[in-house]
Amino acid sequence: MAKCEYCTKTPQFGHNVSHSKRATNKKWLPNIQTFRIEVNGMRKKVKLCTQCIRTYHKSGMIGFA
Repeated sequence: MAKCEYCTKTPQFGHNVSHSKRATNKKWLPNIQTFRIEVNGMRKKVKLCTQCIRTYHKSGMIGFA
C-alpha cells in the first residue's frame, strides 16, 4: 500500500466528474519513494513521500528516527 512511514500519508479517494456530471471513483496516490537513511550508524531503507524527503534534506536528521 502507498503509505509514508514517517507522516503516514495514505491514498485519498474522490470522484472524477465529467461534463455531464457523472461521477466515477478516483484514487490519488502519494508520491512514495524508497529512501536510504542512516539510523544509529546503520543504513535503513524506508518508504517516504517526497514532501518528507524534502524536509529531511532541508533540516538534516532533526525529527527523523
